[in-house]
Amino acid sequence: MEIGKINEINRLFAQAMAALQERKEKDALYLFGQLLQLDPNHLPALNELGKHALMKNEFGAALNAFQRVVAIDGNQAQQWINLAVTQRALQNDAEEEQAIANALSIDPTDLLALLMQADFFSRHGVHHRAALAYGAATKVAPPMNKLHPSLHQSVLHAQNYKKDYEASQARFLDDFLQPHLSKLNGEDLKSFSTAVDIMVGRKKRYDSQSMMFHYPNLQPIEFFEREDFPWLAQIENGTDVIRDEFINVLKMEEGFTPYLEYGDGLPLNQFAELNNSPNWSAFHLYKNGHLQAENAAKCPETMALLAHAPQPVQLNRTPSAMFSLLKPKTHIPPHTGVSNVRLVTHIPLIIPEDCGFRVGNQTRSWELGKAMIFDDTIEHEAWNNSDKLRVVLIFDIWHPHLNPAEREMITQLALGLEAFAQT
Repeated sequence: MEIGKINEINRLFAQAMAALQERKEKDALYLFGQLLQLDPNHLPALNELGKHALMKNEFGAALNAFQRVVAIDGNQAQQWINLAVTQRALQNDAEEEQAIANALSIDPTDLLALLMQADFFSRHGVHHRAALAYGAATKVAPPMNKLHPSLHQSVLHAQNYKKDYEASQARFLDDFLQPHLSKLNGEDLKSFSTAVDIMVGRKKRYDSQSMMFHYPNLQPIEFFEREDFPWLAQIENGTDVIRDEFINVLKMEEGFTPYLEYGDGLPLNQFAELNNSPNWSAFHLYKNGHLQAENAAKCPETMALLAHAPQPVQLNRTPSAMFSLLKPKTHIPPHTGVSNVRLVTHIPLIIPEDCGFRVGNQTRSWELGKAMIFDDTIEHEAWNNSDKLRVVLIFDIWHPHLNPAEREMITQLALGLEAFAQT
């Protein structure tokens, strides 16, 4: 195309757009017409003519413009979305559905196209496909504060539709499965029930999120069965002795430090309120793999009982053991631990009412002298909503599914990391 012709086309387009801005619609349409005589395939002009016609409810003219756009190009999702909007206005269902499908074939994550597809299926009573499309839309939608206001209501509708659909599905499945569950009464189906709850949106999926060292192929289990640890009973039986030693230590008011002691310049995130706070404190017996001799000497019976536990050995990392104190009205926010090669054990010592503990989807209350063993790389949190102090003995143990050779190599790995740090 000659330079002079290109310049003239650009001049006409700029003048037409200026006329639209000034609401001189007749002038704009005349200028677009002049432009299209010079370049019948000018996509920006055809798009503007289509949008203007759509705004004026001149659906035939809009259809003509947008059909020409996709015939000339058709490589942008928005082009097909414009055509789909027009086909809907003309009640051309099959053509609307195809235009939306074409938009999503170009960009399967286009929020507006997903919302339009979901709305199409919902209008036509295809509720299962509508739910899938609304669900996909909620996944790609940005947070409301970053979403264009014109889409707020549509995204909220998508969220509510998905929620209602999942609730309906859950009710149906509960009724359908109940007679089968009754036949299997007494069987261990907790994992199956949780799987169904996750599928229908009643619960979230929680996986191991090791912050530092993640060992593959260790199944993320929230709470382990106490019966799987034969050494545990001896420690549980010593609960009274352990508690008495703690009370004596508490009376001395020495050796207690904040549980969290992050230095300056480190991101605190959810722990800003608890960093260096006495509301969550500890009396360490082992800290980062090192015996706290002065503290341990004050608790000889507790130390003797801890010797029965298979605590992990990682230089400057583990074992770890402490009395953990949570003051009244204190909440430990959701977080995850450093490595799934170890599990964490709680021996409840002082447990007032209205205290709780959640690991993944399971929420439990501490029971005096009844141990809890859990994978702390699964999101967990704790709270003390009472007016009294909560105290548990915390210590770590090797993950039971690691064989002796794996444990030995993890120990050596920690030595290697420390050796490298010295180079």
